[in-house]
Amino acid sequence: MTTPTALLSSPLTRGPGALPRQRQLIQRLKQAILAGQLPAGGKLPSSRALSEELAISRNTVLIAYEQLTAEGYVIADRQGTRVAPLSAAAAIAAKRAAPPSPQPSLTAKRLTRIVSTRYAHDGSLPMTPGTPALTQFPINAWRRAQDRALQAAPATALGYGHPVGEPALREAIAQYLRVSRGVRCDASRIVITEGAQGALALCVQLLTNPGDTAWLEDPGYRGAKSAFHGGDLDVVAMRVDADGIVIPENAWHERPPRLIQTTPSHQYPTGAVLSLPRRLALIERARQAGAWIIEDDYDSEFRHQGEPIAAMQGLVEDAPVLYVGTFSKTMFPALRLGFLVLPEAIASQAMPSIIEMMRGGHRLEQLTMAAFMENGQFSRHLGRMRRLYRERQAALREALATHLGIEHEVLGGHSGLHLTVRLPAQYPDREIVQQMRKLGMNPGALSSFAVTPRTEDNGLVIGYGNTGAERFAGLVRKIGEVALGLKGSRSAP
Repeated sequence: MTTPTALLSSPLTRGPGALPRQRQLIQRLKQAILAGQLPAGGKLPSSRALSEELAISRNTVLIAYEQLTAEGYVIADRQGTRVAPLSAAAAIAAKRAAPPSPQPSLTAKRLTRIVSTRYAHDGSLPMTPGTPALTQFPINAWRRAQDRALQAAPATALGYGHPVGEPALREAIAQYLRVSRGVRCDASRIVITEGAQGALALCVQLLTNPGDTAWLEDPGYRGAKSAFHGGDLDVVAMRVDADGIVIPENAWHERPPRLIQTTPSHQYPTGAVLSLPRRLALIERARQAGAWIIEDDYDSEFRHQGEPIAAMQGLVEDAPVLYVGTFSKTMFPALRLGFLVLPEAIASQAMPSIIEMMRGGHRLEQLTMAAFMENGQFSRHLGRMRRLYRERQAALREALATHLGIEHEVLGGHSGLHLTVRLPAQYPDREIVQQMRKLGMNPGALSSFAVTPRTEDNGLVIGYGNTGAERFAGLVRKIGEVALGLKGSRSAP
């Protein structure tokens, strides 16, 4: 067999912007082989003959043939250069001849349970929930800490680190958590993760099997729901009231959990604080049921009234609690550093598996974060941000009371970077949010955080972390105008 005449009679592209001729020739021959135009066993022209036909140098053809041989498209021997037998070519040709068939799902079935509730948005837009005041971050202090970390780190710091994180950062976190959050831990039980989401996914990997039951706050953190569904867990939504997660007595018998997710210090998104009686009861019942509690200590550093609320993990000795934290809100989201504190009861058993599953990375960022904490910059930054967020929340509360102009209820709100505002059902939250984004504002719809939205889940989650206090009067007034314009346009959940 010889090369089809069409391949020889079509000249290669020349002139400005054209690909190099050897690359054009390689692509042309590859496409012809994969399409079946050059069948297996077909002999290609000699390098001299092809160079003459295409008016190119012989070296160009030789380089192309060598590349095709290296990639397995052709076979070169004493008899010449021949097309290699490729099963893909036959499959492609057969597919072209056969009628189209329905395309099965190409992804795992569990992915069908992970329904997207996110939206493309610019996190710098005002009122974005969960976005800190990035313009107020002490970038010069961070740069100095980074420079010191780079100068002190040996060349080996450019390689893989310890799978569970840099020892210096784990020790700094342990010391911070013991003093500021009342967490019972030491560095040996801390695992550095890719943000809080990485910590949640690790909890699922360590403690569950597909089909196990997990309880989730409702409305609650969507990342936890995704992590549970990603582990093929049976997710049960537990409602939240003014005192935190509510667990019916019969649930312990009818749908006993393996994991229980909660944000006790500042429930996301309602802002509720899990009461002490419920904390103690939850710990005791989880212990009896052989379940594990994931305490996502969301926004606990930014409490605006009274003293910080201690972590649930430290309430009792050997509590069945996995403590999850992150620097995404206290520092900046792009840092992508979170951490997981393992209970002593499982740390020694789990660590060998974790070390085998993970690879140590982000070493320079971890060393910089450790230096930032050790030299006191982290505590000073938190102090400045607490004062700033306290002022911004007060301004938002005043603006809501003065300028919203419609009936509403502010939920929780003594911590964190956002306020949640419950609205009457005739003001559909998702339509309001959609219009707000067109106007360059980015609050969240409360109903989008619920597994099965109810009437009381209609409202707005308004971030104030990234929005100056002086802007709230005008922004809230605009929300009120949009809400009134949409009144009764659609029934809320």
